[in-house]
Amino acid sequence: MTDRKLGKGALALISALAVAAPVAMVATPASAYVFSNVRIEGNQRIEPATILSYLDLPRGQDVSAGALNDAMQRLQNSGLFETVELVPSGGTLVVRVAEYPTINTVAFEGNRRLKNENLAEIVKSQSRRVYSPAQAEADAAAISQVYASQGRLAARVDPRIIRRGSNQVDLVFEIREGDVTEIERIGFVGNRAFSDRRLRNVLQTKQAGILRTFIRRDTFAPERVPLDEKLLTDFYRSRGYADFRVQAVAPELARERDAFYITFQIHEGPRYTFGTINTVSEIPGVDATEFAAQNRVKRGAVYNPTDIDTTIRRMEALALRKGLNFVNIEPRVTRNERSQTLDLTFALTRGPRVFVERIDIEGNTTTLDEVIRRQFATVEGDPFNPREIRNSAERLRALGFFSDVQAESRPGSSPEQVIVDVNVEEQPTGSLNFGVSYGAATGVGFNISLSEKNFLGRGQQVDLAFSTGTDTQSSGLTFVEPYFLGRNLRARAQAWYNTTDRLNSDYNTRTVGFLTGIEFPVSENGRVELRYKLSKDTLFDVEEIHMDSESSRLVGSSPILFDEQGGFFTSAVGYTYSYDSRIAGLDPVTSYRLRAGQDFAGLGGDVKSVTSTLYAGVESRAWRENVTMLAELEFGAVHMLDDQNSRFLNRFTGNGKIRGFEPNGLGPRDLNAPNQDALGGNYFWALRTELQFPLGLPEEYGITGGLFADAGSVWGLDNTTGATPGDYPQEVDDGMKVRAAVGASIFWTTPIGPLRFNFAKALKKEDYDEEQTFDLTISTRF
Repeated sequence: MTDRKLGKGALALISALAVAAPVAMVATPASAYVFSNVRIEGNQRIEPATILSYLDLPRGQDVSAGALNDAMQRLQNSGLFETVELVPSGGTLVVRVAEYPTINTVAFEGNRRLKNENLAEIVKSQSRRVYSPAQAEADAAAISQVYASQGRLAARVDPRIIRRGSNQVDLVFEIREGDVTEIERIGFVGNRAFSDRRLRNVLQTKQAGILRTFIRRDTFAPERVPLDEKLLTDFYRSRGYADFRVQAVAPELARERDAFYITFQIHEGPRYTFGTINTVSEIPGVDATEFAAQNRVKRGAVYNPTDIDTTIRRMEALALRKGLNFVNIEPRVTRNERSQTLDLTFALTRGPRVFVERIDIEGNTTTLDEVIRRQFATVEGDPFNPREIRNSAERLRALGFFSDVQAESRPGSSPEQVIVDVNVEEQPTGSLNFGVSYGAATGVGFNISLSEKNFLGRGQQVDLAFSTGTDTQSSGLTFVEPYFLGRNLRARAQAWYNTTDRLNSDYNTRTVGFLTGIEFPVSENGRVELRYKLSKDTLFDVEEIHMDSESSRLVGSSPILFDEQGGFFTSAVGYTYSYDSRIAGLDPVTSYRLRAGQDFAGLGGDVKSVTSTLYAGVESRAWRENVTMLAELEFGAVHMLDDQNSRFLNRFTGNGKIRGFEPNGLGPRDLNAPNQDALGGNYFWALRTELQFPLGLPEEYGITGGLFADAGSVWGLDNTTGATPGDYPQEVDDGMKVRAAVGASIFWTTPIGPLRFNFAKALKKEDYDEEQTFDLTISTRF
């Protein structure tokens, strides 16, 4: 036997060992092999040059068994071949390959919760591409992860192939979705001040209950754990537990993988109150007295970091108004563990001279950069104020355009500069609202409105509304540009068309009009709107009192309405001053709103009048944090000029002002008219108060309650000559008669939108008033 023959036999044995067990081949003593030709067999789509590039073996030189094994591994790891074999045959190295088949179709079986098109976006295996077992397994894992994110941890996904002709396969993912792995129990260890039930209401993650079909937060999501820890920390620290911390969170999966048990291990610590409160200035020439007046932390009050933060924001706002840059408000806290008090000092210190180099915005796929940048009072080159950057981020969140807004700073090109990174996540800004109302006299009414708050990504608002009832129809279109001419000017254009065809009244109405206005700020919380309105209001089909031949009864409406029928144009200019403390947001507990306006008609048209309105409202959680108190007061007056009398469509009806009464259900009436139609009034006032509070049900059910009490009146007519029951005309009583009603509300946040049920009872009313004891509203969003 020659040495050449020995070498060929050894290489053949090594090649066979390499296919079965590459590790065994490495352990085999190396033998040299020389080849001058390479013959490739089995390839159909892959070019020989590609195979040779992976082979990467020299011709005419000694090749070791290890080099052959490495070449075979390169071919196998290329992902192009199902099998690879290297066979030395004399001076020729034979490379036998079997290519992976081509995917004909990708299909899904067994999926009900996720649609095929959604799954197709997840997998990377696609038709007309080479099948890869590794990629198919990765796709199966990705599908399983999506199901796990929906709480279906028991879901299994198995990739299968069905071989077809022409070296093609169908790739089928067999899916067993399984049941939702719900959180059966959430427990706490270390809590003494609050019960487990109270703490469960704080968490974003919820425990499965009887409404588990509608609750989507009763499945375990690891990404929610940090949020739950923060919510618990904020809950405790806002109640005086400054040392509170979450020590551990232990989620445990049941053996059957059908339930989770989560335990929060917490440390409460003692409950602190505020002790001595001081304000000092460490900046020459800056007096601390004026800043101390901005303090909202009270001695003896329970420790709450929100009070400290509010005071800091007020002091920093004062510093900005005074033109003081690079001023830091540093809260210095001293613990008195024996008395369980915290002494607090607000120190005004000089911060580093740092400027904003640039503001980078990412994540806005729809919203234009300019819409985001105009929420920042800070621009490139301004002194860097971390508080102002955070306030700008809050303003961005308040727009409702984004589900998440993050604004962070990082070092710039020099130590004196920083770069502000703004990352936003878009969310749907369109809303579709449906409303339902019911009244004994008006029957069922429906309304629908389509609203887009971020039209074409420009921050513009477009609203289209349509409502219909038993005898009314209304429609309107509104367009708002919040940054007109690139400045802080809010331009508004509005058009409407409303008609009534009343079955229970002997008159109909039609109003069509257009309004345009511009609004601008006059203070931090105050704004003024200037507007112009042109409308045509028509009262028609007013039936004169007469004897009906069929029923032999008097029919018809009041002579007051009969005299007012016809169409008239109103051309008016007006203004409104509004104040809203929520704009600055310096008091998170209580907010105040005020509106006062007047419209002057007579700039052309048929009507000459002055219409004045006033609104004042307050909303507070100062009594208890989970109880919201609301109070609203409204007043309106119409004063006619040039000896004109007011008309029905100029006057106030009180609709929507006082709960417990039907539309047009209160105010002056001509009781001697057969129909006793509502006449409206030149004046109205309304006082509404309300409490909203939890009902003790688990928070995840989304059901809360409320109590309300309303009072008010509609009164005053220029013409009080009513119908004539006998020989003399009857004067209509248009005096200020107080109406009052009380009621209860149920608020329910459902998957189809928030619902509100109102149950009302009129306590003080006139005999002719029309009550509304039940009202339902519903709103949904897309």
